[in-house]
Amino acid sequence: MQVQPHEQVQYIVEGGHRLTGVIEPSGNKNAALPIIAASLLTGGQVSLTNVPRIRDVEALVQLIQSVGAKARWTGRNALEIEAQDVRSADLDPELCARIRASILLAGPMLARCGKLTLPPPGGDVIGRRRVDTHFLVLEQLGATITVNGTFHFTADKLRGADVFFDEPSVTATENALCAAVAAEGVTILRNCASEPHVQDLAKFLISMGAKIEGIGTNCMTIHGGRPLSGTHYRIGADHNEVGSLIGLAAVTGSEITIRNAGVEHLRSTLMTFERLGIHCRIEGDDLIVPAEQEMKIKPDFGGHIPKIEDQPWPAFPADTMSIAIVTATQCDGVVLMFEKMFESRMFFVDKLIAMGARIVLCDPHRAIVAGPSKLRAASVESPDIRAGMAMLIAAMCAEGTTVINNAQQIERGYERIEERLNALGARITRNPPRQA
Repeated sequence: MQVQPHEQVQYIVEGGHRLTGVIEPSGNKNAALPIIAASLLTGGQVSLTNVPRIRDVEALVQLIQSVGAKARWTGRNALEIEAQDVRSADLDPELCARIRASILLAGPMLARCGKLTLPPPGGDVIGRRRVDTHFLVLEQLGATITVNGTFHFTADKLRGADVFFDEPSVTATENALCAAVAAEGVTILRNCASEPHVQDLAKFLISMGAKIEGIGTNCMTIHGGRPLSGTHYRIGADHNEVGSLIGLAAVTGSEITIRNAGVEHLRSTLMTFERLGIHCRIEGDDLIVPAEQEMKIKPDFGGHIPKIEDQPWPAFPADTMSIAIVTATQCDGVVLMFEKMFESRMFFVDKLIAMGARIVLCDPHRAIVAGPSKLRAASVESPDIRAGMAMLIAAMCAEGTTVINNAQQIERGYERIEERLNALGARITRNPPRQA
C-alpha cells in the first residue's frame, strides 16, 4: 500500500452511543518508526510484528525502500525488512515533509553509509520542534553536519563518547542509540529520554546483538562495534492509544476491556485519570475501564484547583494531554491543564469551546477546564494526530452528528480507528470508505 498524500478524509460521527466489548491497542507508532529505521543497521533479515499499519509508518517504509532496503508486508501488521544493499541516496522531500520520523534515518544511515542528505522533516504542527539536539549528539559521536536548506550528515568513522543531552529528546536519543551501537568504543548517554518507545528500540537493538545498559533510565551505556544480525521482534502496545481509549470509555459511560494494554507503562496515565475521577482495573496485562465512572475532579489539599501537567517520562506523556483535556470537559470540577512541551498544542481547544466546552485558554501552554459541559455536534477539523483523536472523543459524547474534516491526520497515528470503535458500538462513517 502506497501512501496517498492528498487524500482528504472525513469522519461523520453520531454521538451519544455507549460502547462495550474488547479492544486491543495497536503497536506503538513511536516505537515502530525508529525500529524500522534501525533495521537499516544490519544486512540480515528483520521480521517485525504488531506494526501499526498507519500513514506515518507507510511513508517511512517508502523512505527506506528509496535507499535500497527491501520491505514487504507479510501480514496485516507484519513487516519484513532486508537491508543488504543500502546505499546513500537523495530522499524524497515530499515524503520527508510529511513525517518527522524521516530524521530517524540519520543515525542508521551514518552507520551504514557514512553520509546522508536529509530534507527538513515535517510532522504535526504543534510548535517548534528543534533538531539541534540531534546535531549536538551526532557530532559528539563523530559526525559532521552542514545545513543549507537540507541537512548533510557525514562521518568517516563513528566513535563512542560521553554525551550529555541539552534536553531529553526522544528522537535524538533514538538516533544516538543507533549511531552508538555501530560506533567504536563505549558511549554513555546522559539526560537522555526513557519513554516506552525508546525502551522498545533499545530492546530491539539488543535482539540484533547490541549491548545496552540502563534501559528505562536517563543514563544508558552502549558498548559499540558489536556485529548486528537479523532478528524477529514484536513491537509493544501504544500507551498513548490506551490513554485515548480510557478517556473515550469514560466520557461515553462505557465499559471496555483493553487487552494486552502494556500496563507496566501506564502508572502516570492511570494516576492522572484518577485525579479526574476515572478509575481502571488491572487484570494481568488487560485493563478494564468500568462504566458509569464517578468523574469528579479531585481537588488539591485545602480545596485548591488541581493541576495536570505533562513532563518527560516517566511523568504524564505530552501526547495524552489533548485526551485529558477533552475528558476533563465531562468531569465535575475545575482543573488547570499545563502543556509544557509544545507551544501550539493547546490551540485546538477553540473547537471544543465551539462544541460547548467551558475552557479558558490562559496562554499557549495553560488552559482552565470547568466541567461537566454538555457538548453539541459541530463541523470541526483535525489539526494534528492527538488533537484529532480528542475531537473524535468529543464527537462521540456530543449530542447530534459531528463532522470531522482533515481526519487523515488521525489516521497518521491510529490504525483503522473508526472500524475498531464501530466494532464496540460506535457509529462513525468514513468518507471516502476504505478500500478492501
